[in-house]
Amino acid sequence: MQFLLNLWPPISFFIVSAVTTAFALTGLYLVRKRYPAEVLRENHEVAAIVFNAFGLFYGVMLAFVVFVTWNGYSDATKDLEMEANLADDLFHIAKAFQEPARTVMQKGMLDYVTSVYNDELQRMAEGQIDIHSTGTMSGLITAFYQLDEKSYPNRQIYAEALSRLNNLAEYRRLRIFTGNDTVPAVVWLVLLVGAVFTVCFNYLFGMKNLKAQYLITATLTVTMSQILFLIYVLDNPFTGASRISTEPLRQVIEVMQAK
Repeated sequence: MQFLLNLWPPISFFIVSAVTTAFALTGLYLVRKRYPAEVLRENHEVAAIVFNAFGLFYGVMLAFVVFVTWNGYSDATKDLEMEANLADDLFHIAKAFQEPARTVMQKGMLDYVTSVYNDELQRMAEGQIDIHSTGTMSGLITAFYQLDEKSYPNRQIYAEALSRLNNLAEYRRLRIFTGNDTVPAVVWLVLLVGAVFTVCFNYLFGMKNLKAQYLITATLTVTMSQILFLIYVLDNPFTGASRISTEPLRQVIEVMQAK
C-alpha cells in the first residue's frame, strides 16, 4: 500500500474508498439476495443493541489511535524544525571562532543540512537509514572535537557550541526514532477486523428501502476506510505526498548560502 502514499492525497483516498466500498456493497448484495428483509427484521432488536455497544467501543479505539499517530506526526515536525534551528544557530555561532575553524564549522553545517534535505530524508522514506548511519553528522562531530583551542575566543562560546551540537545530534536521533515508530501490527489487526465487523453488522438489518441501505453501508465504509488510511498516512510522516514539510531546512540552507 505504500505506493498510495506517493499519489496526490485526494486520488489515494478515492482509490482506498472505492475499493473498500465495492467489497462492502458486494457483501450486502449477497446477503440480501440470500436472506429476505422479513428474515433479517427478526434480529433487529438484538442486532441493534450489539451494534451500538460494538460501535461505541470501536469508535473510542479508532479515535485513540488517530490521536496517537497525529501526535507522532506533530512530534516529527517539531523535531525537524528544531534540527534546522540548531543547525542555523551553530552556523552563526561559528562566526565567533578564528579561521580556519570558522570556515570548517560553517561548511560542515551547510554540508550537514544539505545532506539531510537532499539525501537523508529520502533514505528515511525508503527505510534505509538508522541512528548509526555514518556521514556528515559523524564528520561534523569529528571536525568539531579536533578544533585547536586557539581557534575559539573563550571557553563559554565553545561550551555553548558544544551543547548545541549535542542537541543537534539528539534531534537527529529523535527524528529517526519518530520516523521508525510505526503502529504495531497487532493494533492494525484489531483495527481492520473491527472495521470489517462494523460494516458486516449492517447486513443484519433488513430495511424496506434497499437503496437506502446501500447508501448507508457505502457512507459508513467510506468514512472508516478514510480514517484508517489517515492513520496509515500519519504513521509514515516522512513518506509520500503528505509527508512533513521540509521548508525549514530549505530556508536554513538559503540563509547559510547567503552568508
